Amino acid sequence: MMVADTLPKLFRQQAEKLKSRVALREKELGVWNEITWNKYYEHVRNVGLGLSKLGLRKGDKVSILSENNQQWLYGDLGIQSLRAMTVGVYSTNPPEQVKYVVGHSESRFVIVEDQEQADKVLEVQRDLPSLEKIIVIDMKGLRGYESSLLMSFEELEEIGAAYHREYPHLFEEMINGTDASDIAVIIYTSGTTGPPKGALLSQGNMMAMIDSVLQVMPMTEKDSVVSYLPLCHAAERIFSILIPIKKGCIVNFSESINTVQEALREIGPTLFMGVPRIWEKMQSSIIIKIQDATFLKRLAYKAFMPVGIKVTEKKLRKEDVGLYWKTLYWVAYFCLYRSLRHFLGLSRSRITISGAAPVSPEILKFFHAMRLLIREGYGQTEISGISCIHHFDDVKIGTVGKPVPGVELKIAEDGEILEKGPGVFQGYFKDPEGTARIFSDGWLCSGDVGRLDEDGHVVITDRKKDILVTAGGKNIAPSEQENSLKFSPYINEAIVIGDKRPFLSALIQVEFENVGKWAQDNKIPFTTFKSLAQNKQVYELIQAEVEKSNKKFASVENIRKFVLLEKELDHDDEELTATMKVRRKAIEEKYKDLIDRIYGRGR
Repeated sequence: MMVADTLPKLFRQQAEKLKSRVALREKELGVWNEITWNKYYEHVRNVGLGLSKLGLRKGDKVSILSENNQQWLYGDLGIQSLRAMTVGVYSTNPPEQVKYVVGHSESRFVIVEDQEQADKVLEVQRDLPSLEKIIVIDMKGLRGYESSLLMSFEELEEIGAAYHREYPHLFEEMINGTDASDIAVIIYTSGTTGPPKGALLSQGNMMAMIDSVLQVMPMTEKDSVVSYLPLCHAAERIFSILIPIKKGCIVNFSESINTVQEALREIGPTLFMGVPRIWEKMQSSIIIKIQDATFLKRLAYKAFMPVGIKVTEKKLRKEDVGLYWKTLYWVAYFCLYRSLRHFLGLSRSRITISGAAPVSPEILKFFHAMRLLIREGYGQTEISGISCIHHFDDVKIGTVGKPVPGVELKIAEDGEILEKGPGVFQGYFKDPEGTARIFSDGWLCSGDVGRLDEDGHVVITDRKKDILVTAGGKNIAPSEQENSLKFSPYINEAIVIGDKRPFLSALIQVEFENVGKWAQDNKIPFTTFKSLAQNKQVYELIQAEVEKSNKKFASVENIRKFVLLEKELDHDDEELTATMKVRRKAIEEKYKDLIDRIYGRGR
């Protein structure tokens, strides 16, 4: 039997084994449609052969510009089966960013979701000399277009199916020819410090990553996931493509990012991975829901939530919980926590993960209290996604766990985290200087500052470039204050300022939905986000939240002044990455006058 040392070989092996078992579910017009492993393989084969008939060859690149759906996976696996490279493009990217990624990667073909995404590519097509075809999944609204670049995804599959009938063994031979050294994907980094860099990941990198993670996070065919974070992000690839193919678990696609909560309740996934903003929104939604609940429900929340927090803190300190607290906790679970888990759609979840950015310890304790033992994961695209995670049930809040098997980790003299392992990428596409800069004596430089605690868990301080040094010489990691502020249901985003400044300040974006409801409850008139942020009583509400957060820190680490942003930070304005991380440098440049006024330097 051929060794499955590449993703296409592993995929074929699972399809042959699981046959009529459900592999994918996708909701369309309110109905969940099921795709078996046999059908999954057939679609991938047709896409791969269709692209081959169009001329795709080893080493070529194909971009995919779409939200998560089954066709994304068909395209990805079909491309890799031809020893070509998949290039994911965020569906939220404006035309200029689409042009950069598609152009820089020299993609010959682009698979797009619909008219909106096709229009972006057509707008910049003159600057894409390598582009030969735009393959559209949903042709609605495009039938009248005259561009010769356009073809439907359905037509691509028909071409592939005809090619298969002519050469029935060709696709099998193509898969057999794939090799662990093949570059499988180019993942463009979020570009928080400049233009995105294209990280080259090989088949061997990805296969090593799956094996490492599954050694400390066992999964089975009975598990299921909801795919909703962008598939062009390294972490979502692990949980929507790599692990499901390795273990045969089911991937579910919601109708859109806006219906994820509904999909969670309907599917009840056993594995759920969220970025910090998702966990913050979930916690905030519970607090607001409780405020609108009946008197008895509010009373139950007030009485039982502290019980869960108390038990969580005892467990984290490895203290004996004792019969009294155990009994009280299970009463609390059946009276409160069980219904809260159901409200979130996580009643069946046995593995929950937070990744992509630091998350507040208070947020984690909140969910631990209801037996959602969120593990923090840590890594970067350049190491294929994950280098550290909490192993099994060894969860320690405030850390990101221990290195996964196969990853070596050490702390440099300046505190930077350095890593080695089989998941380390092959370099940046067309950027040998950038590739050379990220390595030091064979170690991958993470760009993060951290330490190892007494139990061998990794503690992340902050991004090396984000560490603030105040005018008084105090080193401060702004993420700690920012996460503390975002624990408030009224604060959506906080950016702490203070580098070379006499004190710390913050730019704060209110949580529009929650603050808007608070304003309505208090009969405070407003019409827009801007009018809400400008309201004096709203400022006083946030000031109380800032003062509450300041109590957790030393005086020199307190936020002395803050301003409320009068617009919501947005990916389209290049203020946030597609995974909702703040582009700190862009924010500080854009709001320079506002920051200067905080420190008395502006008009």
